[in-house]
Amino acid sequence: MEANFWRSAMAAGMYLHKCASPVPSPPSFTLEIPSTLSTFRGTIVLSFFTPASYVVPKLDTRPQLHRSATAPPAPSANPLQSFPVVVNFHGGGFTIGTSLDDVRWCRAVTQQLDAVVISVGYRLAPEHPFPTAVEDGTDVLLWLETHAALYHLDAARVAISGFSAGGNMCFSVPLRLHHELSLHPRPTSSKIVAIAAFYPSTDFTATRESKRATNARPDKELPKVFTDLFDACYLHPPNDIAMDNPFLSPAMAGDREVLAAFPEDMMLVLCEWDQLRAEGERWRDRLRQLGKNVWSELVEDVAHGWDKGPNPIWEDEKARAVYSRVCAELGRIFYGDGWVSVKDCAAVSTGGLAGAV
Repeated sequence: MEANFWRSAMAAGMYLHKCASPVPSPPSFTLEIPSTLSTFRGTIVLSFFTPASYVVPKLDTRPQLHRSATAPPAPSANPLQSFPVVVNFHGGGFTIGTSLDDVRWCRAVTQQLDAVVISVGYRLAPEHPFPTAVEDGTDVLLWLETHAALYHLDAARVAISGFSAGGNMCFSVPLRLHHELSLHPRPTSSKIVAIAAFYPSTDFTATRESKRATNARPDKELPKVFTDLFDACYLHPPNDIAMDNPFLSPAMAGDREVLAAFPEDMMLVLCEWDQLRAEGERWRDRLRQLGKNVWSELVEDVAHGWDKGPNPIWEDEKARAVYSRVCAELGRIFYGDGWVSVKDCAAVSTGGLAGAV
């Protein structure tokens, strides 16, 4: 009952967040795919956000089944271009939130990168506690492997993004996928080329109290009622959860697994007034020490989840700027160092970038 109350409250806040101009567009279409890894059988909602150049194929909107790993995907309905794809995981402590919470991020990606975003409606706790969310996220990547061509997606250019709990999934899901492929080897053409994690949780072995103690502005902290709710719902039953499980605490993964599961390029956005900042910085430093290319930004004077503020009057300019900088990094990875964003190309054609450097 408490989880449902806060889900309703978050839905109201997200409604106000989406009212500010420019109003982001709804998803182009949605699908439901079946879960295969979780002991809780069910379906996973996929919301597709597409750029203007994308042509929606003729769709069978019934729940989709995984194909055999050795069977080629069905041919595309049209011999059109293949789009890079960003698989996005929303925040909400694995307990609240929906696949539509990050529509402003999805808008930035589709407009600036000419890429498709698949925002994942993974199943929530307490009805579906750990590790359901991570298994659902892994199921999406397995599904994408065999269905990319049907939806004009380039399986060799897949990025993962996520916010807060979804930022955790940016790392826990690739680790779970690597584990699955080690147990059940299969030919694969899909490739995760980048991760863009916004204020992620990475280490559940530390207590909430110790994390709060690292925040220079505790008055800006996420309310304790939320973090208590999230932990009670997701980490259930508590005595059965090993907090150092890498699918829960990616920072506990061994070096070999980190090197094998993660792409070379990663983006990490942290908030100055956040109890997760310190562990995010430790995680960033470790990834760099292991040789990963980690672009990172500390957003000053903001608290956890600042970019989802329920302001119906204006869009947060700082959030828009951060999104654009992350998109610039993703564009370089998707298209190469000479890449120019779709938005910049349009500005050049109309003279809008005169004098820009």
